[in-house]
Amino acid sequence: MVDQNIPFQVIDWDTISKTEHKGETGIAFWQTLQLPGLRIRLVEYSAGYLADHWCKKGHIVHCLEGEVITEQESGEKSLLKEGTTYVVSDELSSHRSACENGVRLLIIDGDFLKLK
Repeated sequence: MVDQNIPFQVIDWDTISKTEHKGETGIAFWQTLQLPGLRIRLVEYSAGYLADHWCKKGHIVHCLEGEVITEQESGEKSLLKEGTTYVVSDELSSHRSACENGVRLLIIDGDFLKLK
């Protein structure tokens, strides 16, 4: 765990460049703000996106626009649509994202989601 305070700040997403991450199909574009023990991202998945890996990291994921299906390795699927959020701690789920028409998400993760 990082033991540092984060001062008040406004995030101007227009000043944060996008990085491209290819999925099994489609592309994800990330805008990332990395702070001590905390990562905040605006993420856009293109139409037809399917993640190329199963993720075990914990997240808070809030859907800003569109819809995304979060599939767990167990086969369970959850629909996240505009205005809904999911949360999970590190190592409690193997999950991946898929979307048909594109989606825009706010994703927050960091040390506070590690198992205790």
